[in-house]
Amino acid sequence: MAGVLVSIEFPPLLTGFAVAGDPFEAACAAAETAEPGSVFYSPDEGRFQVAVLLAPESPLEEAISVIFAAKLALNDAVGALGPPEVALHFEWPVGFRVNGARCGEARARAATNDPKDEPDWLVVALDVPVMGAMEVKEGEVPEHTSLHAEGCGEITTSLLTETWARYFMSWLHIYMTDGFPELHEEWRSRGYRLGETIETPLAGTFVGLDEWGGMILNDGEATRILPLTQILEPT
Repeated sequence: MAGVLVSIEFPPLLTGFAVAGDPFEAACAAAETAEPGSVFYSPDEGRFQVAVLLAPESPLEEAISVIFAAKLALNDAVGALGPPEVALHFEWPVGFRVNGARCGEARARAATNDPKDEPDWLVVALDVPVMGAMEVKEGEVPEHTSLHAEGCGEITTSLLTETWARYFMSWLHIYMTDGFPELHEEWRSRGYRLGETIETPLAGTFVGLDEWGGMILNDGEATRILPLTQILEPT
């Protein structure tokens, strides 16, 4: 259900645009004409949906790692607004987990899908359910959840959007100044199933991330890297 449009303050270098539909699609549709730093967001209080338009100055295979700045900003925003016992983890490549259950995802699209090209634009987006009660038996972890269902009842979409934007600019500054390593290090502390044997997308031990956020997977015989660029949706 769409809520009343609330005025949201964005930090310098970001400009907000409320949209009635999908912010991700709105950002991609406006990518050729809108200014970098444009943030398209939904006023729907049931879901946190934001998409930010960026203008990378590096090949796509490197630039795509900026999505970690958006994801880490969400972690910080939920940590600042929610109760301390709420645990958010990152499921590679794009998923979020809250207290073990799936809770939204990140998305990305660029002007090109060639990893070696420098894209004219790159859109990264987040979509996380805020409201919604989940039916689950006592002692079991639901497959999917929402922030309110996990005890974050004080979080509103508008407040989360505003707080996320501030943290995003902080992580973006770190990313642009120091590169990906610091974001990588912070991600490791919340990487879902990092160091464990997994079966998807391929079987093996999730060893870690490469220099641009790709999954390093070891199956006992060989080490493979699954590039982060695989998350890109078709242009």
